[in-house]
Amino acid sequence: MIKALLIALIFITSLFANKVIYLSYDEIPTRVIKGEIFPVTYKTLSTVKNFDDVLYEFSNHQGVKILDEAPQRVQKGKYYFDTFHMQATQKQAKLPDIEAFLMAPHDYNSTTLQGLNLNVITLNPGENFSNVIANSFTIQEYKTTVYDDTHNIVIFVASAQNADLNEIRFKHVYKQGLESISGNYKEGKIIYFVIIDKKIENFSFSYFNLLKNDYALVTIPIIVNDDSVTTQSDLRPRDQSHDTIKMYTAAAVAFLGFILVLVRRKYFYLIFIVIPLIYIIYLAIPQKKVCIKEGTPLYLLPVENSTVFETTQTQYHLTKEGQVRNFIKVKLKNNKIGWVKNEDTCSY
Repeated sequence: MIKALLIALIFITSLFANKVIYLSYDEIPTRVIKGEIFPVTYKTLSTVKNFDDVLYEFSNHQGVKILDEAPQRVQKGKYYFDTFHMQATQKQAKLPDIEAFLMAPHDYNSTTLQGLNLNVITLNPGENFSNVIANSFTIQEYKTTVYDDTHNIVIFVASAQNADLNEIRFKHVYKQGLESISGNYKEGKIIYFVIIDKKIENFSFSYFNLLKNDYALVTIPIIVNDDSVTTQSDLRPRDQSHDTIKMYTAAAVAFLGFILVLVRRKYFYLIFIVIPLIYIIYLAIPQKKVCIKEGTPLYLLPVENSTVFETTQTQYHLTKEGQVRNFIKVKLKNNKIGWVKNEDTCSY
């Protein structure tokens, strides 16, 4: 009996004698919101000096996405304080088990810290919630143009801190989409579009501000204009529906100028003839047509990876409305505007 106790004591002592790395939690959140990105900080201590780095491996996590491949490290004396950022993806969530080991010339025993269950809460937002949970969300640019007879398209550029911008979504819009995204969860930037009813005067939505622990309202005033969107694209075509009336009006002004020249005998009045005639010639020039191949994707904006809202089922000859770099703007038969790549055009 005594011999068995001595053997057990020697075995336990040898285990502690060989342990060269200690791992514990330093900071963990008391509660997180589903969808929130949060930090977890581990405290690591090595009892040996001859090592290059402390490495970690995660396993057995549930309802949690690990966002960092390497930790943000702060060293204080012999201690490493390593912070990993994670995102709660489910209401039932558990932190991963984490194994810490030394990168060193000699093999040492590793140590494992068991993951803890998280207290996850789910938001109950209003209908205007954008599904964004962030430290901040800021509109940098926005533009509104006509989409069709009953809708406007709003395109905005926004930046956010500590947010997953891939999750942005809006309710009660006709159509929406992510045009581009850059950066990361720490500092991200998106170009996003929504197509809304023309009756809407302000496009308002909310996001959850983690620093204020409350919803924050964002409002984009709807000011329809015809100039370029963020990518120099004019989404509104030239309106030819009143060209005949415009031509008759210009001709009347030119005729009046002709009468004034005959009566007053002053060449100054020639301006009332020349300018209307130039305008009539401009209106009389037919808009160019472009041949579009079958199966051509029609893009919402003239940018790479833009949203494809329609694909041609056959070869079309459409009105060319303009051109930006390697994109051509065309007017569809339903009066909507789309963009096609130069490579998708064909010869007559």
